[in-house]
Amino acid sequence: MRNFCTLALLSIVLGPALAVERASAQTAVNVSAHIGSFHLAVANYYHVPEREVVVIKKQRIPDEEIPVALFIAQRAVVSSATVVNFRLRGESWWDISVRFGLTPDVYYVPVAGNPGPPYGRAYGHYKKKSRDQWKTIVLTDADIVNLVHLRFLSEHYRVAPERIIEMRRERDFVAIHASVKGRDKGGYRSETDHGRDKGKGKQAHR
Repeated sequence: MRNFCTLALLSIVLGPALAVERASAQTAVNVSAHIGSFHLAVANYYHVPEREVVVIKKQRIPDEEIPVALFIAQRAVVSSATVVNFRLRGESWWDISVRFGLTPDVYYVPVAGNPGPPYGRAYGHYKKKSRDQWKTIVLTDADIVNLVHLRFLSEHYRVAPERIIEMRRERDFVAIHASVKGRDKGGYRSETDHGRDKGKGKQAHR
């Protein structure tokens, strides 16, 4: 009888805790079912819970635009839900940026040389104007998506931005992410890398 009472008491005390644990485990399963390595990288880079990325994704924000929503939210110090709501109302990323007082300089990523497509247009704006005139620049959605990803991928994976620009000519950002993520396991290698390896080979045979 004493053992029965003890078990009953434990079930009363531990029941709610076990229910919360099961709910948390189920939430983790639900999150993992809707998120891939790209989304995990985005969540890690912007220091947000994985479920926040899932929520944005479920609102039919394209994968390549999820980092933009988080970037604006981070820089404007507002919730990503607020940013996404304006986007779902049909506002451009530039209009949303202006709404929160963000200027073109927040999107600028320093690179060497003159970037070609699809970055040439955006960098053309920055190069043609002095820094104190950058506030007159107006960026398109494509410009903002490209620049946000350039910063995210180059900083998160410690890859030179010039490499990301080179890859962007032929790949979408999810594919670029997969390549740079696995670069230490036979992943992306630029033409420059191949050239260096050939040079090393020639030197080894001298």
